[in-house]
This record gives sequence, C-alpha cells and structure tokens, in this order.
Amino acid sequence: MKEKFSLKDELYNPQKVEMIASEINEVYPFFKAENFSTETLEKFTKLELKERIYHIRDMLHKYLPSDYEEAVSILLIALPPELDPSKSDDDFGDFIYAPYSEYVTAYGCNEEHLNFSLQALREITKRFSVEFAIRDFINNYPTQTLAMLEACAKSENYHERRLASEGLRIKLPWAKKLTIEYREPLRHLELLYTDSTRYVTRSVANHLNDIAKIDAPLVIETLKRWKKSKKQEPKEMDFIIRHALRTLVKKGNEDALLMLGYSKNPPIKVKDVRLHTPSIKVGETLAFEVEIVAHNDVMIMVDYVVHFQTKSGKLSPKVHKLKKLELLKGETIVLKKKHPFKANMSTRTLYAGEHLLEVQINGTIVHRTSFDLKV
Repeated sequence: MKEKFSLKDELYNPQKVEMIASEINEVYPFFKAENFSTETLEKFTKLELKERIYHIRDMLHKYLPSDYEEAVSILLIALPPELDPSKSDDDFGDFIYAPYSEYVTAYGCNEEHLNFSLQALREITKRFSVEFAIRDFINNYPTQTLAMLEACAKSENYHERRLASEGLRIKLPWAKKLTIEYREPLRHLELLYTDSTRYVTRSVANHLNDIAKIDAPLVIETLKRWKKSKKQEPKEMDFIIRHALRTLVKKGNEDALLMLGYSKNPPIKVKDVRLHTPSIKVGETLAFEVEIVAHNDVMIMVDYVVHFQTKSGKLSPKVHKLKKLELLKGETIVLKKKHPFKANMSTRTLYAGEHLLEVQINGTIVHRTSFDLKV
C-alpha cells in the first residue's frame, strides 16, 4: 500500500535538520551539531508543520550564542548562496530556513536590534521568503519597516521586491493580521506593478485581490490607472488585472466584469441545464451539462456554484470555474462537467443532505437546482 504523502515530513525531516546543523557547524565550530540534531528530532513525530518550525527556532536559540546579534550573524554566514537570480517564478527556496526568520522575529523584534534584524530578514528572504516573520515588525515598528520594504521594492533582487508586496498583504493566508491601514502599502505596489518578474506581479495581483474584498472601487480605479499608464507590458498587465479581479468576478461585480470585457446581461439564452446525478454518494461525481444559445456575438464566463452542507445544517457556497468563451450570433454550445466529491478532502468535510448547484454566467445566477449527497 502506498504511503500517504506528508508535507511536514517532506519539508522538515532528519536530513534537512542535519543539513542546517552541518552548515552552521562549518562556520561556527563550537556549535554542537550532533546534539542539536538529536534533541531537535526527538519531538518531531509529535509536532505538526508550524510547530516544527518553532521547535527548530527554539533549539537554535539553545545551541547558538546567547548574544542575539552574534547568533543571527552565524545563521546569516551559514546560509546557502542566494536563489538563482536568472529565474523569474516558482523559486520558493528551502522551507528548512523558515526557522531562521522566526528566530529574528522572536528574539530581535525590538528597538535595540531593529535595524540589524530588518537587514537580516532581507538576507534570509533571498533564500526563503520571510513574508510571515516580517509582519511582527510591520505591526510594532511600521515606519521603519515600511521604509525598509520600500527599499526592497527598489532592489535588484526579485525576492526582496516580492517581499515588499507579499509581506504587506492584508489577507495573507495563515499569517498574522496587520494593524496598518490597508491603503498604506499601495505606494509599494506602485513601484512593483511594472516588474518584469511574474513572481512579483502575481504577488501584486494577489495583494489587490485582498483589497478588493473590502474596497472594490479602489482596486478598479488603481487597475484602470495602471493600464492607462502603459508602463507594464500589455500581456502582463492583462494577467495582473485578471488575477486581481478574480474574487470580484466570482461575486458578479459589474465594474470588474466590464473591465474584463464581459457584460452583466449578455445576449444569450440558457436553453437547458441537465443534472444527470440528482443523488450521489461520497466518492462519486456530480454530472451536469449546460446548453447556451447566443443571440449576438458575445463573450461569456460560465461558472458553477456548489452550496455544501455544513455541520450546522447551513449551506456554504464555493464558486468553481467552468469555461470562458466567445460565441458568434446564433451559435449553440453544450458545456459538460463532472465534479468529484472525494472522501477525506483536506479542505472540506462532506456532510449528508440536500446540496445546491447554481450555474452562473457573467456573474449572474441563471439556473439553480438541488441534489442529494449520501455519506
């Protein structure tokens, strides 16, 4: 039987711990690498992913010199070379270095070590992003940290530039909440939206998508101004716009749809929606098809919404993409979809009962039907 994949074991395992112990020992001979590895790994089986990060951080604190700046200087010297500057995307580095930035946050987020710590984070982020660790500094020392991140936005290193957006995201998943006003980082994004690196522009778009959840008009206005400036390549600007507006599009925001070329009330007729599986079991698929007729040439974005039963008996909607297409006048198209209801999903627990399926075109619900799920 194939072993179940474990992310925590993939990212934090004996080989990785022994690797950083060896790297530190090489630049600091007084570091007891074997003792550090043994004591660190003793608790690993009982710890989840984030707990392993904090545990390694605490073990580093135990085995490194008590002087904070001396200890961090050792970690910085022990770091591997910077990530390949010739790449432009998907170069996250090695997660085993996350405890280094957590060390800086835990023991150096104070006035005495502020400048040293901020510079240390700039070095670490060139090996593994410090987007989580930087947030304590933003909250406690906003003026100094925002100035540092502005310098990062102007850096030649694209990992530093990405940090200037990603670290300031107001709704960064799994991250500590920021206390600064959400408009504050816009000045950083103004420096970054013209970037030539997708790793950076994706972060800028994600950042705007976060803001769109609380201030849609600001995001629409910003994107229109950026597009009008023509400072970014048209293809990349289109990517930023699409990615930044994805939540607003799912919600049927008319301004967002118009910016992407979709009218709120397209000249179409939904001729038929056929649900082939009105009752399914966990492990089976929900099968349906949609037949659409175009009265004029038109661009449409077809989504479907599954309203899942929750433990409390309420329905929780989730929007899924189906198809983006251009239809000619008089053209008919049939879109088919099979949506799996997998057992043991990591993102959702499935509950028995009546569920709801909605078909949405250009942000407007055009059909609604129920189906039954048996667990």
